[in-house]
Amino acid sequence: MCFGGSSKPPPPPPPPPVAPVEQEQAVQDSMDRERRRQAAAMGQQSTILTSGMGVQAPAATTQKTLLGA
Repeated sequence: MCFGGSSKPPPPPPPPPVAPVEQEQAVQDSMDRERRRQAAAMGQQSTILTSGMGVQAPAATTQKTLLGA
C-alpha cells in the first residue's frame, strides 16, 4: 500500500456566470408596464356601471308638466 502517493489537485472553481443585463432589463421593463397597466385599471372598476349588454332597465321617458298634474 502506498500512503504517500501523489494526489490530484482540486479542479479550479468554475467562472462566475455572466448575467445577461439586456434580458434582465427587458423583464424589468415588462414588469413595470404591467404594473402601470394594472394601476391605471384600478380606478376604472367603479366607473363602469353597465355590462357589455348595456342598460337593461326601461328608460324613464315621461316628462314633468308645468303644474305637476
